[in-house]
Amino acid sequence: MNYLMFGEVNSADYDVNISGEGTYNTPARDIEVIPIPGKNGTLSIDNKRFNNVDITYPAFIVSNFESNYSAFKGALMSQTGYQRLVDTYDEDHYRLARYRSEITPSMDQYNRHGQFSVIFDCDPRRFLKNGDRVVEFTSAGSLKNPTMFDALPLVRAYGTGTVTINGITVTITTADGYTDLDSEAQEAYKGSTSCNSNITLTSGEFPYLGKGVNSISMTGVTKVEITPRWWTI
Repeated sequence: MNYLMFGEVNSADYDVNISGEGTYNTPARDIEVIPIPGKNGTLSIDNKRFNNVDITYPAFIVSNFESNYSAFKGALMSQTGYQRLVDTYDEDHYRLARYRSEITPSMDQYNRHGQFSVIFDCDPRRFLKNGDRVVEFTSAGSLKNPTMFDALPLVRAYGTGTVTINGITVTITTADGYTDLDSEAQEAYKGSTSCNSNITLTSGEFPYLGKGVNSISMTGVTKVEITPRWWTI
Protein backbone atom coordinates (compact mmCIF):
# COMPACT_ATOMS: atom_id res chain seq x y z
CA MET A 1 0.00 0.00 0.00
CA ASN A 2 1.34 3.42 -0.96
CA TYR A 3 0.08 6.51 0.78
CA LEU A 4 0.62 10.24 1.18
CA MET A 5 0.81 12.57 4.15
CA PHE A 6 -0.41 16.14 3.79
CA GLY A 7 -0.05 18.26 6.90
CA GLU A 8 -1.74 16.24 9.62
CA VAL A 9 -3.55 13.93 7.19
CA ASN A 10 -2.25 10.44 6.45
CA SER A 11 -4.20 8.78 3.63
CA ALA A 12 -3.42 5.33 5.09
CA ASP A 13 -5.66 6.16 8.06
CA TYR A 14 -8.61 6.18 5.63
CA ASP A 15 -7.55 3.13 3.58
CA VAL A 16 -6.77 5.45 0.66
CA ASN A 17 -4.20 3.91 -1.69
CA ILE A 18 -2.37 6.17 -4.14
CA SER A 19 -0.44 5.89 -7.37
CA GLY A 20 2.72 7.97 -7.57
CA GLU A 21 2.86 8.62 -11.29
CA GLY A 22 2.91 12.39 -10.71
CA THR A 23 5.45 12.38 -7.90
CA TYR A 24 8.39 13.48 -10.03
CA ASN A 25 6.62 16.07 -12.19
CA THR A 26 8.87 19.07 -12.79
CA PRO A 27 7.87 22.75 -12.85
CA ALA A 28 8.14 25.09 -15.80
CA ARG A 29 10.80 27.78 -15.73
CA ASP A 30 9.34 31.29 -15.66
CA ILE A 31 10.43 32.69 -19.02
CA GLU A 32 8.81 35.74 -20.56
CA VAL A 33 8.63 35.47 -24.36
CA ILE A 34 8.43 38.75 -26.28
CA PRO A 35 7.93 38.90 -30.06
CA ILE A 36 9.93 41.69 -31.73
CA PRO A 37 8.37 43.19 -34.89
CA GLY A 38 10.67 42.82 -37.87
CA LYS A 39 12.84 40.16 -36.21
CA ASN A 40 12.66 36.40 -36.54
CA GLY A 41 12.14 34.41 -33.40
CA THR A 42 11.38 35.91 -29.99
CA LEU A 43 13.19 37.64 -27.16
CA SER A 44 13.28 35.55 -23.99
CA ILE A 45 13.62 37.02 -20.52
CA ASP A 46 14.48 34.48 -17.83
CA ASN A 47 12.90 35.61 -14.54
CA LYS A 48 15.22 33.22 -12.66
CA ARG A 49 12.43 31.32 -10.96
CA PHE A 50 10.15 28.32 -11.42
CA ASN A 51 6.36 28.31 -11.46
CA ASN A 52 4.21 26.22 -9.13
CA VAL A 53 3.45 22.72 -10.35
CA ASP A 54 0.33 20.54 -10.02
CA ILE A 55 0.96 17.09 -8.58
CA THR A 56 -1.86 14.60 -9.18
CA TYR A 57 -2.27 11.36 -7.24
CA PRO A 58 -4.72 8.81 -8.64
CA ALA A 59 -6.29 7.30 -5.50
CA PHE A 60 -8.60 4.41 -4.71
CA ILE A 61 -10.43 2.86 -1.78
CA VAL A 62 -11.16 -0.86 -1.97
CA SER A 63 -13.59 -1.23 0.95
CA ASN A 64 -16.04 0.83 3.02
CA PHE A 65 -15.84 3.52 0.38
CA GLU A 66 -18.53 5.85 1.65
CA SER A 67 -17.26 6.19 5.21
CA ASN A 68 -13.55 6.26 4.30
CA TYR A 69 -14.01 8.69 1.44
CA SER A 70 -16.17 11.06 3.46
CA ALA A 71 -13.69 11.12 6.35
CA PHE A 72 -10.66 11.52 4.07
CA LYS A 73 -12.27 14.31 2.06
CA GLY A 74 -13.15 16.22 5.21
CA ALA A 75 -9.66 15.83 6.68
CA LEU A 76 -8.02 16.91 3.42
CA MET A 77 -10.20 19.99 3.05
CA SER A 78 -9.54 21.03 6.65
CA GLN A 79 -5.87 21.72 5.92
CA THR A 80 -5.32 25.37 4.98
CA GLY A 81 -2.40 27.15 3.35
CA TYR A 82 0.86 25.46 2.43
CA GLN A 83 1.48 22.15 4.20
CA ARG A 84 4.23 19.58 3.96
CA LEU A 85 3.41 16.88 1.39
CA VAL A 86 5.25 13.54 1.34
CA ASP A 87 4.52 10.17 -0.23
CA THR A 88 5.94 6.68 -0.06
CA TYR A 89 7.24 6.82 -3.62
CA ASP A 90 9.84 9.47 -2.81
CA GLU A 91 10.79 9.17 0.83
CA ASP A 92 13.90 11.40 0.62
CA HIS A 93 12.03 14.58 -0.35
CA TYR A 94 8.95 16.60 0.54
CA ARG A 95 7.01 19.41 -1.08
CA LEU A 96 5.14 22.42 0.22
CA ALA A 97 1.62 22.14 -1.17
CA ARG A 98 -1.89 23.57 -1.05
CA TYR A 99 -5.06 21.59 -1.63
CA ARG A 100 -7.64 23.60 -3.52
CA SER A 101 -9.21 21.23 -6.05
CA GLU A 102 -12.59 19.53 -6.09
CA ILE A 103 -12.81 15.73 -5.86
CA THR A 104 -15.05 13.75 -8.20
CA PRO A 105 -15.16 10.06 -7.29
CA SER A 106 -16.09 7.14 -9.50
CA MET A 107 -17.70 4.21 -7.60
CA ASP A 108 -18.95 0.74 -8.31
CA GLN A 109 -22.72 0.30 -8.33
CA TYR A 110 -22.80 -0.81 -4.71
CA ASN A 111 -20.59 2.02 -3.42
CA ARG A 112 -18.19 -0.51 -1.92
CA HIS A 113 -15.04 0.76 -3.65
CA GLY A 114 -14.12 3.66 -5.87
CA GLN A 115 -11.40 5.85 -7.29
CA PHE A 116 -10.66 9.55 -7.60
CA SER A 117 -7.79 11.98 -8.15
CA VAL A 118 -6.19 14.19 -5.52
CA ILE A 119 -4.50 17.28 -7.01
CA PHE A 120 -2.10 19.53 -5.12
CA ASP A 121 -0.81 22.96 -6.08
CA CYS A 122 2.87 22.73 -5.12
CA ASP A 123 5.81 25.02 -4.60
CA PRO A 124 8.16 24.11 -7.48
CA ARG A 125 10.87 22.89 -5.11
CA ARG A 126 11.34 19.34 -3.87
CA PHE A 127 13.05 19.77 -0.51
CA LEU A 128 15.58 17.21 0.69
CA LYS A 129 14.63 15.87 4.10
CA ASN A 130 18.27 15.92 5.16
CA GLY A 131 18.28 19.64 4.42
CA ASP A 132 16.23 20.09 7.61
CA ARG A 133 19.07 18.77 9.74
CA VAL A 134 20.92 21.44 11.71
CA VAL A 135 24.68 21.70 11.08
CA GLU A 136 26.63 23.33 13.91
CA PHE A 137 29.78 25.45 13.61
CA THR A 138 31.88 26.84 16.49
CA SER A 139 34.74 27.80 14.18
CA ALA A 140 35.31 28.30 10.47
CA GLY A 141 34.28 25.41 8.23
CA SER A 142 32.44 24.51 5.06
CA LEU A 143 29.16 23.04 3.91
CA LYS A 144 28.66 21.23 0.60
CA ASN A 145 25.44 21.73 -1.32
CA PRO A 146 24.42 18.32 -2.79
CA THR A 147 22.18 19.92 -5.45
CA MET A 148 22.54 22.24 -8.43
CA PHE A 149 20.34 24.95 -6.89
CA ASP A 150 21.08 27.80 -4.47
CA ALA A 151 19.55 27.10 -1.06
CA LEU A 152 18.15 29.77 1.27
CA PRO A 153 19.16 28.64 4.76
CA LEU A 154 18.02 29.44 8.26
CA VAL A 155 21.09 30.59 10.18
CA ARG A 156 20.97 30.83 13.99
CA ALA A 157 23.85 32.92 15.32
CA TYR A 158 24.67 33.07 19.04
CA GLY A 159 25.92 36.37 20.42
CA THR A 160 27.10 39.43 18.53
CA GLY A 161 29.67 39.77 15.78
CA THR A 162 29.78 38.70 12.16
CA VAL A 163 28.77 35.62 10.20
CA THR A 164 30.16 35.20 6.68
CA ILE A 165 28.87 32.63 4.21
CA ASN A 166 30.43 32.59 0.74
CA GLY A 167 31.71 36.12 1.19
CA ILE A 168 28.31 37.49 2.27
CA THR A 169 28.67 39.00 5.73
CA VAL A 170 25.96 39.72 8.29
CA THR A 171 26.88 41.86 11.30
CA ILE A 172 24.83 41.34 14.46
CA THR A 173 25.08 44.38 16.74
CA THR A 174 22.61 43.36 19.45
CA ALA A 175 21.42 39.92 20.51
CA ASP A 176 19.33 38.37 23.24
CA GLY A 177 21.08 35.02 23.26
CA TYR A 178 20.73 34.29 19.56
CA THR A 179 19.41 35.72 16.31
CA ASP A 180 17.77 33.79 13.47
CA LEU A 181 18.76 34.95 9.99
CA ASP A 182 16.11 33.61 7.62
CA SER A 183 17.27 33.88 4.01
CA GLU A 184 13.97 32.54 2.67
CA ALA A 185 11.88 35.15 4.50
CA GLN A 186 14.60 37.82 4.22
CA GLU A 187 14.08 38.56 7.90
CA ALA A 188 16.02 38.48 11.16
CA TYR A 189 14.11 37.50 14.30
CA LYS A 190 14.04 35.67 17.59
CA GLY A 191 10.76 33.84 18.01
CA SER A 192 8.04 36.35 17.18
CA THR A 193 10.31 39.38 17.79
CA SER A 194 11.80 41.17 14.77
CA CYS A 195 15.57 41.69 14.94
CA ASN A 196 15.99 43.44 11.60
CA SER A 197 17.21 46.61 13.33
CA ASN A 198 19.91 44.58 15.11
CA ILE A 199 21.73 43.43 11.97
CA THR A 200 23.61 44.93 9.04
CA LEU A 201 23.82 43.22 5.66
CA THR A 202 27.23 44.25 4.37
CA SER A 203 26.41 43.43 0.74
CA GLY A 204 22.71 44.20 1.07
CA GLU A 205 21.62 40.55 0.90
CA PHE A 206 21.05 37.56 3.12
CA PRO A 207 23.47 34.66 2.67
CA TYR A 208 22.72 31.68 0.43
CA LEU A 209 24.32 28.28 -0.07
CA GLY A 210 25.42 27.90 -3.69
CA LYS A 211 26.20 24.67 -5.47
CA GLY A 212 29.42 23.04 -4.41
CA VAL A 213 31.41 23.89 -1.29
CA ASN A 214 30.34 26.90 0.81
CA SER A 215 32.73 28.56 3.26
CA ILE A 216 31.48 29.47 6.74
CA SER A 217 33.28 31.80 9.14
CA MET A 218 32.46 33.95 12.16
CA THR A 219 33.94 36.65 14.35
CA GLY A 220 32.67 37.33 17.86
CA VAL A 221 29.71 35.02 17.38
CA THR A 222 30.22 31.94 19.56
CA LYS A 223 28.23 29.41 17.55
CA VAL A 224 26.32 29.17 14.28
CA GLU A 225 23.61 26.60 13.54
CA ILE A 226 22.62 26.26 9.88
CA THR A 227 19.50 24.54 8.57
CA PRO A 228 20.46 24.35 4.87
CA ARG A 229 17.04 23.75 3.28
CA TRP A 230 18.52 21.91 0.28
CA TRP A 231 16.14 21.56 -2.67
CA THR A 232 15.93 20.28 -6.21
CA ILE A 233 13.17 20.04 -8.82
